[in-house]
Amino acid sequence: MGEGCKSSETSSPEKSREATESENDSWSGSASLVEKSVVEINGDECQAPPEIPLVNKYEMNVDSEQESQSLDSVSVDVLVPGVHVKDGEDLFMVPAVGMEFESEEHAYKCYSRYAVLEGFSIRKDFVNKSRVTGAVVSRRFTCYRQGYRPSKHTMNTRKPRKETRTGCLAHMTIAWQPYGKFRVTNFENKHNHEFVNPSTAHLLPSQKRLAFAEAVEADLDSSSGVDGVPKLGMGFESEDHAYEFYNSYAGQVGFSVRKDYVNRSKIDGAVVSRRFTCFREGFCQKDKRDLNIKRPRKETRIGCLAQLVISHQSDGSYRVTNFEEKHNHELVAACRIRMLRSQKRLVAAQIAEGNAIEGRKIQLKSAYEVSCNSIEDCVDHAYDPVDRRSKLISKRTREMRDGEAEKIQQYFQGKKVKNPSFFYAIQLDADNQIANIFWTDAKMVMDYSDFGDVLCFDTTYRINEDCRLFSPFVGVNHHRQMVIFGAALLYDETVDSFKWLFQKFLEAMSGKKPKTILTDQDEIVSEAISSILPDINQRVCVWHVYQRALKQLSHMFIGSPPFVNDLLSCFFDHEEEEDFIASWNHMMDLHGVWDNEWLNKIFKTREQWAIAYKRHIFCADIKSVQLRGSFILNLKKYLKSDSDVLSFLKQLGKMVNDCHHKELEANYDMSQNMPKLMGDVILLKYARDAYTPRIFELLQQEYETCLNIVVNQCIENGSLLEYKSQHIRPT
Repeated sequence: MGEGCKSSETSSPEKSREATESENDSWSGSASLVEKSVVEINGDECQAPPEIPLVNKYEMNVDSEQESQSLDSVSVDVLVPGVHVKDGEDLFMVPAVGMEFESEEHAYKCYSRYAVLEGFSIRKDFVNKSRVTGAVVSRRFTCYRQGYRPSKHTMNTRKPRKETRTGCLAHMTIAWQPYGKFRVTNFENKHNHEFVNPSTAHLLPSQKRLAFAEAVEADLDSSSGVDGVPKLGMGFESEDHAYEFYNSYAGQVGFSVRKDYVNRSKIDGAVVSRRFTCFREGFCQKDKRDLNIKRPRKETRIGCLAQLVISHQSDGSYRVTNFEEKHNHELVAACRIRMLRSQKRLVAAQIAEGNAIEGRKIQLKSAYEVSCNSIEDCVDHAYDPVDRRSKLISKRTREMRDGEAEKIQQYFQGKKVKNPSFFYAIQLDADNQIANIFWTDAKMVMDYSDFGDVLCFDTTYRINEDCRLFSPFVGVNHHRQMVIFGAALLYDETVDSFKWLFQKFLEAMSGKKPKTILTDQDEIVSEAISSILPDINQRVCVWHVYQRALKQLSHMFIGSPPFVNDLLSCFFDHEEEEDFIASWNHMMDLHGVWDNEWLNKIFKTREQWAIAYKRHIFCADIKSVQLRGSFILNLKKYLKSDSDVLSFLKQLGKMVNDCHHKELEANYDMSQNMPKLMGDVILLKYARDAYTPRIFELLQQEYETCLNIVVNQCIENGSLLEYKSQHIRPT
């Protein structure tokens, strides 16, 4: 074998190179039968004897994630007896009697690769060991369908194992040689069963074991460390360590983890293997008791197969033996990760650990205090929130309390340090004193980009002399919840102040303008909007008009509760012009308030604020959201001029966080369950997939209303038909 063997036929160098291609090379070409295979040994070419069997040609998918590759274009190595196969060579070769290997494990790998190409799995069967040293003298590898399973083991089993053995005689036997090698002494390649489909060859047991062994070897040789993504063969110190790693990965991807199957040792009870699954794995079994439950549990399991399986190793560690990363459902967005059950437990554990550390330390300084001696030292000096180009030409109309300006600046500077995306701007007056402040954060900007078509500029507290001039920009999200786009503290009420405020709002929102803006009945604000936002629909918010009525008619509210209900009904319950006017006149007659100047004044401007008018302008039903919401009302005690401004800002921050948390809860609940349909209607099924549950409920109510409309009369008037209908309320 050391000398060059001459080929009886001319062999091209291209064939020789094909013979040494590894299993990871790309395979292509047309199908053709290989009469004679060529193998390169120690740089020389030898022709294989014609009596050595050849491997059948067929397409095979080596990796489930790659395209199927054709084996027809691959030269398969066939070795003559006595040829030595070096360890580490990843050649696909046909076993033959006389072939030698470095070790028993190397022979197993080579036979396993051949088996995968053919489409069957192998099993380590008979072994003969030396009575003196215990070393392996001979070993037989068989097809996984070799022999028959004894019937006595399955007689008393409730769930008998599936029968896989068919008495197949295919096998390969190796024997140890005096010079330390293992030689093939017997090889049988005939099977009595069909081979596995090439697309599922990677699921064969021996292929899984081979892939696991190679993955473990790669993990041991790798020096790159853990990159956050589970991999086959990855090792962990303990079962808990593996769970924490998989749960951390799940938090990055967007799903929750559940501890599922566990296999324990019958000797000491130690965990032998453990499976962690996606929280949507499997299906909930039907229980007869569920029929009598008024409020059944929400359905969450949909048969997701994503999982991580670990097994205990001889060195005491745990290694990944199976990892499936594909899910059959949408993953949770990053903003909702903390709503997942396994992530909640992780956060709780971190908080408990943090409290324990905090208890052992006295006067622990935060990283912020250590790195910065003062807020001013940490502020990015390239960012200047003071707008000196838009100074007021006059002095501000309201004064600040002593030290209030410094507290406000320090608070916003601290927010800017923690989050560079935080935006705030300050306007000065003629004396270089703070006149107005506007601020917004990254979440508010994102909300405005999604829900900023309708903007409500709330100036409710400008009518209260004892309150700070707090003016938030609010809107409505897809769950019909109030969201905050930004806020301002105003110490000046001139047109120039409001112009500056709207300019800074547009600057923070990258120039995006709303389609509709709702404001108070204030000529100064209206003039500023017309100057800065001339092309948008401007409406007077009915909620603001109602708030002003509470102050103007407070003496009537105290003495006449029915008047409060009638006035509230006029403002919010009538969407048709005829109904609104009839209700208004009835209220004026019933309570005798025709001589009230303020009521007569707002009635003249009813087209600007009444719901019954300009219904073609989309207002996102913001009036009902403000009725349900208590955002502004809860801030009233903190808006008093004699209260600390920091208390107000901190309370405002807490309430904004509460709004964000409610949105997260609604998003999470939407992803886990669907609203109930009133009937098997295709239209409603499509709408349920397209809308959020809250919006879908409104649509379903309108659909039900349409079904309950009954036509009472049809009058023919020339070429026109006039229908009179009535809405029948279900009993």
